[in-house]
Amino acid sequence: YAEYLGTGKPDEGWPTEDSWLSLDQLFEVNQNLMSTSCKQWNVADNSAAEISDLKSSIETVAQSSGVDARFILAIMLQESNGCVRAPTTSYSVTNPGLMQSYQGIGTCNPGTAVAPQPVNPCPASDITQMIQDGTDGTGEGSTSLTAALAKAGTGDVSRYYKAARIYNSGSLDSSGLLQAGVATHCYSSDVANRLLG
Repeated sequence: YAEYLGTGKPDEGWPTEDSWLSLDQLFEVNQNLMSTSCKQWNVADNSAAEISDLKSSIETVAQSSGVDARFILAIMLQESNGCVRAPTTSYSVTNPGLMQSYQGIGTCNPGTAVAPQPVNPCPASDITQMIQDGTDGTGEGSTSLTAALAKAGTGDVSRYYKAARIYNSGSLDSSGLLQAGVATHCYSSDVANRLLG
């Protein structure tokens, strides 16, 4: 694990897009994780079919949204380790599913970690909806990857690392430093590591 600090720029050591693994490679290196990631919530682990549906869903949503499929996968892994039956977290708003999306529609576990309501098998349509909710959002004011990338406001690779931080906490710290501010300080660094496999 490499700890990345700063504003997400390659000259600060952050990985460039050409150093990210391909989607196929990322799925391969995370296969074991995605096969066992539901245990932490005491719900059934992903089946091979569900993992296959995950990949298709990410590819479909990447194409329709214009968001890099590898970035969608990295955020999904960061949020749920790819467990299709990830529980819903609720603080001020509900965050269900694979991407713990802002008031998302899709879920295969509308219950909480302590009171799960898992759906097994998780239908492909629900998997796609979860990826869609996190990537494209669920309406005005929702924190989605497309909204976060737009808010990042840069054209270079740092937009992905900034968008990751925005997705996690809703905003960037006024310093511009991705490790500063609220929520998970190492979130962008974690996502960068996931993109490298």
